Amino acid sequence: MCYDVGRLRKETEEVFFLSDLNLKVVTMEIPEECNLIVGQSHFIKTVEDIFEALVTSSPSLRFGVAFCEASIERLVRRDGNDADLIDCAVKNALATFVVVIKNGYPINVLGRIKAVQEVCGIFAATANPLQIIVAESDQGRGVIGVIDGHTPIGVEDDEGEQKRKNLLRTVIGYKR
Repeated sequence: MCYDVGRLRKETEEVFFLSDLNLKVVTMEIPEECNLIVGQSHFIKTVEDIFEALVTSSPSLRFGVAFCEASIERLVRRDGNDADLIDCAVKNALATFVVVIKNGYPINVLGRIKAVQEVCGIFAATANPLQIIVAESDQGRGVIGVIDGHTPIGVEDDEGEQKRKNLLRTVIGYKR
C-alpha cells in the first residue's frame, strides 16, 4: 500500500513563522574539573534512574542531575550526591536532562546513562565550552542542536598523532 505522506501530515502539521518560534543560543555553565552530559528523556523517574546508574559506577564520582518535566507539574526534578553540582545541573536545565560530573569522565558513565529506559538520546558529553541551540514556541522548548567546543583550525600531523596516542596509552591508560 502506498501513502501520500504529505497529505497525511497536513492534519497535524503546524506552519511556524519566525515570529512564532524563538531561537536562543544558551551557553552552559561547566565548573572547573567537571564534565556536562545533556540529553533527552521522557518520564518523571529519570532523575532517580540516572542517579542509580551514576552512583553505582564509581565510589569517587561526584554528580548532580536535573530533568525538565514537560507535563503535569512541569518542574525541574533534581538529585545527586554533591549540592554544588546539583545546583549547577538545575541552572543548566533547559528542556532536557543535565548531568554534571566530577572525578569521572563521560566515557565512564555514558553507557549506563544510555541504558536508562526513559533516555531517548544524548546531545552532548563534554568539558569543552558548550552552547545549546534552543527553540521556544507557545507550547514549550526543545533542543535543536549543540555547539561543542571550537571550530578546528587544522588537520592532525604525525606529531599530533603521536601526542594523541601517548595521551590515550600512557597518560590516561585507555588504550594498550
